[in-house]
Amino acid sequence: MKPFDYDVAVIGGGAAGFTAAKTANGLGKKVAMVEKGKLGGECTLYGCIPSKALIKVGDIARDIKNLKDYGLKSDTDIKLNTENVMDHVRSIVQKVYKGHLPESFERIGIKVIFGEPEFINNHQVKLGDGKISAKKFIIATGSSALIPPIEGLKEVPYLTNETFFDLKVLPESMIVVGGGPIGIELSQAINRLGVKTTVVEMGERILIRDDRELAELLAERLESEGVRILTKTKAVKFSQENGRIVLTVEDTNNQARNIEAEAVLIGVGRKANVDGLKLENAGIKYSPKGIVTDEKLRTTAPNIYACGDVVGPYQFSHMAEYQAVIATVNATLPIKRRVDYRNVLWCTYTDPELAHAGLTEEEARAKYDDGVKIYRYEYKNLDRAKTDLVETGLGKFICTKKGKLVGAHILGSKAGELIHEAQLLKSLNINFSKIQSAIHGYPTLSDLTRQAGKLAYVEKLQNNFFLKLLKRILSRKID
Repeated sequence: MKPFDYDVAVIGGGAAGFTAAKTANGLGKKVAMVEKGKLGGECTLYGCIPSKALIKVGDIARDIKNLKDYGLKSDTDIKLNTENVMDHVRSIVQKVYKGHLPESFERIGIKVIFGEPEFINNHQVKLGDGKISAKKFIIATGSSALIPPIEGLKEVPYLTNETFFDLKVLPESMIVVGGGPIGIELSQAINRLGVKTTVVEMGERILIRDDRELAELLAERLESEGVRILTKTKAVKFSQENGRIVLTVEDTNNQARNIEAEAVLIGVGRKANVDGLKLENAGIKYSPKGIVTDEKLRTTAPNIYACGDVVGPYQFSHMAEYQAVIATVNATLPIKRRVDYRNVLWCTYTDPELAHAGLTEEEARAKYDDGVKIYRYEYKNLDRAKTDLVETGLGKFICTKKGKLVGAHILGSKAGELIHEAQLLKSLNINFSKIQSAIHGYPTLSDLTRQAGKLAYVEKLQNNFFLKLLKRILSRKID
């Protein structure tokens, strides 16, 4: 039999594809990476990078408008001109993209091939007029914006995260359909840059997968800044009038009303990129939700693995990289690993940020009945939060009765950074109360976790049988 062209062929050049290709290459395999568009994927081109660049600009705009809070005054009224903001955002994307050029992969021995792949069978892929073969394939084609079947939507110039960052200038007003991370992050950012923003969410609240209490506190913050949030509201019909987009919405009582804006952003979720791959030719089962894999990320074709957004269930770049390592190791080595989602975490990069690791309070109470302990500590009690004027925030650390950390949720400044200390404790199964003995720098926001851990430690001491007995004996002697 003719040898295969490659040991491993990776389909997709995004976060998961990069990690899979480099891992296989590092294991000494002959590797090809196939991409139908530009390298970088969703995160670099349309997601993490441009959104965080825009969020940073929004944060700066807010600080400039609130100079008096820092004891500063301007001799003139400050009027911000945002006409160059989107050019700045695109320049950041380009800067990051330069680290993902094909040459950087070719230099380390990974062949980069551009084209639209179609599976011929489980060992061959068609690319235009040619084809390649591989002993193993790893599919990492990612996801794209889900477009809901709302009447009239296709007749209006709607935006998704994939087209939003192509805007030359920001509109004066925007309707955001969807109260998930993408919609909420961008809503706050553009609102701070002067865009009148309305969020339409069909669910009972925004950020439905996050801790209810913290998500509701964040919603209050957004509304205080001027973001209009309509929950329990269904988007029914789109139309255009006098060059503006009109959205008819209905509440839970089927009462209809119209909302209008210059632009609309659709952010209701993601769909797996499986169209056009002809996966059935390779014997791979899939659905609109993604490719079916087992716990080792192997598809129904024994020599083909899949990872990242095209698999789910968590569509984040860091989860894509985590899965890519496991899929690649399992595809190339005899030792097999299983995915473990017990320590999934994510962060919504609003201001304040909302970070999530493990079970929410509701989930923990459902799993352990009432056998949970929740330790809370507010930012307003941290000296560093006072110096930085970031006193809005709360850390919630959810433990079992024995002190095992099963969930951590932080709403506050730098929450995306602070969550990792709790994540480490949780992943290594270290009793939460032990963090109080670790020396933390002062003044820092990271003291949030230590102070919550101190609460757990004090409670542990108070419940210690021998200490209780000693306390009883001492109290008798005093009497």
